[in-house]
Amino acid sequence: MENRINKQEKHVWFHFASLGEFEQGRPVLEKLKSQYPDKKIVVTFFSPSGYEIRKNYALAEVFYLPIDTPGHAKRFIEAINPEMAIFTKYEFWHFYFKVLKARNIPLYLISGIFRESQSFFKWYGGFYRNILKAVTYFFVQNEESERLLKSIGLQNVVINGDTRFDRVFENAASPKSLPEIERFIGYSPTFVCGSTWPEDEKLLATLPLKYPDWKFIIAPHEIHESHIDSIVKLFPVGSLRFSNYKNATMAEVNSNILIIDNIGMLSSLYQYGKLAYIGGGFGAGIHNTLEAAAFGLPVIFGPKYDKFQEAKDLIALAAAKSISSEQELQQAFADFSNNQAAKLAAKKYVADKKGATDAILSKITAEN
Repeated sequence: MENRINKQEKHVWFHFASLGEFEQGRPVLEKLKSQYPDKKIVVTFFSPSGYEIRKNYALAEVFYLPIDTPGHAKRFIEAINPEMAIFTKYEFWHFYFKVLKARNIPLYLISGIFRESQSFFKWYGGFYRNILKAVTYFFVQNEESERLLKSIGLQNVVINGDTRFDRVFENAASPKSLPEIERFIGYSPTFVCGSTWPEDEKLLATLPLKYPDWKFIIAPHEIHESHIDSIVKLFPVGSLRFSNYKNATMAEVNSNILIIDNIGMLSSLYQYGKLAYIGGGFGAGIHNTLEAAAFGLPVIFGPKYDKFQEAKDLIALAAAKSISSEQELQQAFADFSNNQAAKLAAKKYVADKKGATDAILSKITAEN
């Protein structure tokens, strides 16, 4: 970092836990850079899933965040000389926050979300509450987050919504064209299955034989060779790996199952779908439903979605269904396979929720 960054220049520091948080905060970063092209930006990641994919991001210098120690925090802040720091969703680092506060460097949390189960709101949570006192302003997603922060004496908070809506809306407005996908699906209705895990894939494998006129695109969350091989074996009617597409036989190209064995295509794949399945709902929790909804795709996912407000909202709008079994999946597929009302509801939901980015930038640029 010290070799690559001129510490005499001021920088705006964005920190993201992983790729998901990067996509969430990306609209703020890119609009800030658009409005102030001379500003220097530093991006840090905690997870390889973010760093490895975005390490060559053109708008910023990108690094891993060093482990949170007093020495690292002091040396890092001195190396990047931040004029402000912007963290996304729920990233809280004691020593980094402490140094920022001591040096009167503004710190903003955007698209924040808080739950009563977190340590901040427990009787023993004094240490954790002190971390939050370093934040200059909280931009939170919902009323519960605002209520919880105010209950511990933090008034510097506003309900601002979720910047992911801005990101997915922008993506849907100008998606990247994928000629190989267009050739594969032709004029067939297409079911896009994103960020799937083995439990999801076992259920999904029951659909292609029942719906031979449909195309199925499987984009798994993990793309290591053994996982891809397991997906190939699951589907009884044969499948084609995307990496083999250019050299595929005509019979393979005419398959109705395409397995995406790379990272980075999923957000553009949804433009070709008629409905979507979002993975993760049989594990820690579902992945990003909004990318699909922005294209007007009704979404189906597993039972673990309770931590995701957008999933609850889409269910309430009859634009999503949660399933737990093969029978429920097939019913949801049948219900959504030609459901124009669900399509319109999904798209309108995203359009109505955008705007958080402009509100955040208006606030932080007015103060700095």
